[in-house]
Amino acid sequence: MAETFDIAIVGAGITGCAIARQLARYDLSICAIEAANDIAMGASKANGGLVHAGYDPAPGTVKAQVNARGCELYGTWAQELGFLFRRTGSMVLGFNDEDRAHLEKLRQNGLANGVPALSIIGPDRIHELEPRASAKATCALWCPSTGYVDPFEVAIAALENAVANGVTFMRSAPVEAIEVAGSDDGAARFTLVTPAGDVRCRYLINAAGNGAADISHMAGAEEFQMVWRQGNIVVLDKEPRALMPLYPVPTPVSKGVIVTGTVHGNTVITATAAVREPGDTQTYATDVDALLTGARKLVPDLGTRRVVRAFAGGRPVIKGTNDFFIGQSAVVPGLFQAAGIQSPGVASAPAIAERMEQVLRDAGVVLRKRDDWDPIRRAPDDFDRAPLVRKEELIESDPAWGQIVCRCETVPEAEIVAAIRRRPGAVSVEGVKRRCRAGMGRCQSGFCQSRVVTILARELGCDPSKVLLEDAGSWLVEGPLKGGVR
Repeated sequence: MAETFDIAIVGAGITGCAIARQLARYDLSICAIEAANDIAMGASKANGGLVHAGYDPAPGTVKAQVNARGCELYGTWAQELGFLFRRTGSMVLGFNDEDRAHLEKLRQNGLANGVPALSIIGPDRIHELEPRASAKATCALWCPSTGYVDPFEVAIAALENAVANGVTFMRSAPVEAIEVAGSDDGAARFTLVTPAGDVRCRYLINAAGNGAADISHMAGAEEFQMVWRQGNIVVLDKEPRALMPLYPVPTPVSKGVIVTGTVHGNTVITATAAVREPGDTQTYATDVDALLTGARKLVPDLGTRRVVRAFAGGRPVIKGTNDFFIGQSAVVPGLFQAAGIQSPGVASAPAIAERMEQVLRDAGVVLRKRDDWDPIRRAPDDFDRAPLVRKEELIESDPAWGQIVCRCETVPEAEIVAAIRRRPGAVSVEGVKRRCRAGMGRCQSGFCQSRVVTILARELGCDPSKVLLEDAGSWLVEGPLKGGVR
């Protein structure tokens, strides 16, 4: 028998999780449905984590309306949800008079979009702000409001807070069909067919990322096509001091190759933009070369031999437009679209959630505040970052806090156990990695993966051969070792 909710949200990327968190404050039953077995498994995972300020989108576009507002909201969201956020400021570097003219255009865009304190600066100020920026840069657009986050930490934090406030999370539940029926009040009623069980709802929010066109089609709503604009990203080992985000002058389809620090001290070079076959997550030597070349133009002394990981993902771009599609379907009442959320999707996520709330209100959805809504999510203990006194307290409370599993990132067994037991918790090796960074370091799981598998098997009550690296079918252990020992 199908479970019934007021609202079903399809997609648990950063957009769907942010919307779930925003709506959890109201007296509604809500279900977030995810095709994969964990949070942020699509475009949100393959992301550099930049919180762009909002000077790039053309004024008047939906992107322009939510980008600067989303960037502004990150300070509050980080405080309430306990995720790491650094508002470092950024520079778009220019190298000639033509670049300077483009920077002025970006500055005017930013002013129109509500981006605060933008200014064009010269070489002395550039190197005062970021000493490692190219000495050949003659000018830069200085934007104090830019920052960066760990994008899957934001999504996980938002959904944890939503679940704590009563939202149901269904994982491993790809939507296979949608049945739409009318009602006495003229609103549609939806039944979503999934292998994890059917879901009925009065209102349906489509936040399915690269699958958004399929969901819209299944519901009999707008027909559009998604373009897989693939991006390769390179991660470098940690630096003594994290770099300020440095941008080149952008192109019509991309912000170009960007070099940025991260909340954990790595350097990320992001991202190429090439239209490829849907689902292509391969990294390409030509793309990686382009990233390294572009990065050295911005930061000549960048140690590009310090690459620890290269990965790729696809931006959910709607064919024929470079804008977001946020609003109620013009074809099917009760279906709300949050589609085409490409860059700056991470930066815009809190504002997209805020905008979706207003779209629901405008459509007549009754939103009554709950007296017991709690906006605060207590961040889990991060042993590596904890002060010595807190480390000692944790070890005294449970000796497993002193059993280091991941040496690169100083992640103890108890922290991994906590990541699995959270709601919703990790169910795979990569799920553990996204929550507490076990395997994120220099050796990329070379030393700790087998121990993480053992802990997962114990906590999930399954054989190690059933533990997944990532999504369904990605087993790591084939069978017994010699002597019958697993």
